[in-house]
Amino acid sequence: MGMQRYDQRVRAFVEVRGGEADWELAGERFAAHGWPVRDSAPAGAGPLGDAVEARPDSRVYEIEVRLPGIAKGADLGAARRVAKALRAARVEGYVRRAEVLHRDRERPSYWRAVDTSARPRPAGSALAHTWYRVRLGLGLADREALLQAESAQALRLARAGRGADALLTGVRPLDGRWRQPVGSLPEELVERRLWAFFLWALAAAGTLPFLAGRSGWPLAFWLVVSGICVTGTLRAGARLSSPRRLGDMVLAIFVLVFFALVVTGGLGGEPIGRAQVAIAAAVVLVVVGLAMLVRQWSWGEWVAWAVPLVATLAVSTLAAAGSVLHALYALGFGLAPGDLDVPPIWKALAAVKLLTLMSLALALPALWGLARHRHHSYAAPGESFNFLLWPFMLLLTLAALAALVLETAEDAVTRTTHAAEQGTAPPPFFGVQPDWTCVEPVVPADEISGEGPPLAPARPYLSFGVAGGNAVLWDAEAGESVKVPASKVRLVPAEGAHQVCRAV
Repeated sequence: MGMQRYDQRVRAFVEVRGGEADWELAGERFAAHGWPVRDSAPAGAGPLGDAVEARPDSRVYEIEVRLPGIAKGADLGAARRVAKALRAARVEGYVRRAEVLHRDRERPSYWRAVDTSARPRPAGSALAHTWYRVRLGLGLADREALLQAESAQALRLARAGRGADALLTGVRPLDGRWRQPVGSLPEELVERRLWAFFLWALAAAGTLPFLAGRSGWPLAFWLVVSGICVTGTLRAGARLSSPRRLGDMVLAIFVLVFFALVVTGGLGGEPIGRAQVAIAAAVVLVVVGLAMLVRQWSWGEWVAWAVPLVATLAVSTLAAAGSVLHALYALGFGLAPGDLDVPPIWKALAAVKLLTLMSLALALPALWGLARHRHHSYAAPGESFNFLLWPFMLLLTLAALAALVLETAEDAVTRTTHAAEQGTAPPPFFGVQPDWTCVEPVVPADEISGEGPPLAPARPYLSFGVAGGNAVLWDAEAGESVKVPASKVRLVPAEGAHQVCRAV
């Protein structure tokens, strides 16, 4: 079954050698990939003429290769796809010529046919002419006909087939493109230039947090990067229309200033930091790259490429169910996962954090998708050595995800233990809030059996709450966890680590 989705059309002239059987097999392969055969001729004849050596066993096919990706490099990408298809069929063939078919759409104005029978005479009063224009603007004279053409053709289309009513039919524009029909840009080209403009503007605004607080060569580096992005924004803004207008440059400057104010907090919000810019850029890159990768998958690649992605999603699903982040956090204090009583909502938020980390771990497949969209040879579909890269891609993806998860949990444990050593309030971690607590026994101390160092009621402990009938504590002096039966102690909030608790 041929590929359904495509962005580019490439006309390719393919010389197929081997005789009737091989010609038939090549035609079958072209049809299987969804590449229409427009024409064919014996070698030495047809559109290429004697540019191709005349051979009795050779024939030249003119086919239309349809493939996803950008226009630049699409001809080379198409030639590689055809060569691989013929090689897989064990047919000798050569792409002698390939050229991208540019079929961008013009953007003529929309018009509405109107009834001009009530038009006042040229010598009529100004009030009558004004009232007539008001009626046209309100659509009171509209007829049931929508037209899309330049002004002269729109009038001819509106009057076509109306017979005696033709002279009483006019048109009114529904947009303003008719005022400058000469030199207007095609539709897809405008869309590409708009995307380029906004990406340059976002990149220019995103460099601002990296300039703050810099000095020396880092400041010089980011100044150069920011200057390049600003220049790219202004240049892209100036190319939004043809011929270039001053309004486009003013719009570019306005958008650039607006994005800069948003990033720096000039519109009343919080300034965006470097980490936020980097994470946002990485997430966007991953999402776009994966979308470009998935949309080009064949059935074989669904099986091969889905392995690392499904494995990563399975890890994240298990993490969401069992809260791996909480388990690693508890392990950092020598506790079991069941020693932390975490509400389900916080487990869900921890799962969202894991999904964010997973998106960063999928950077390699995303970059692969971007490379394929740009027709890079190593990422082309059907390359045999890609199968050697997939296991490494799986290992790298899972290793990156594991490293990010471990680093997140270890960082939280480090911040908590550092706060305990300094005697300050420890930070929370997805629903877990360690608090300084005085532990007052309600039974004689020799009747309290627990885990960890002996209980010292005179000084406060870090309390993780009660789970499984035990008070889960952290002894900052010993650097170990302590668990005692909650029924044999009373937990009293302490003001801080240096408070002297009432000993019993």
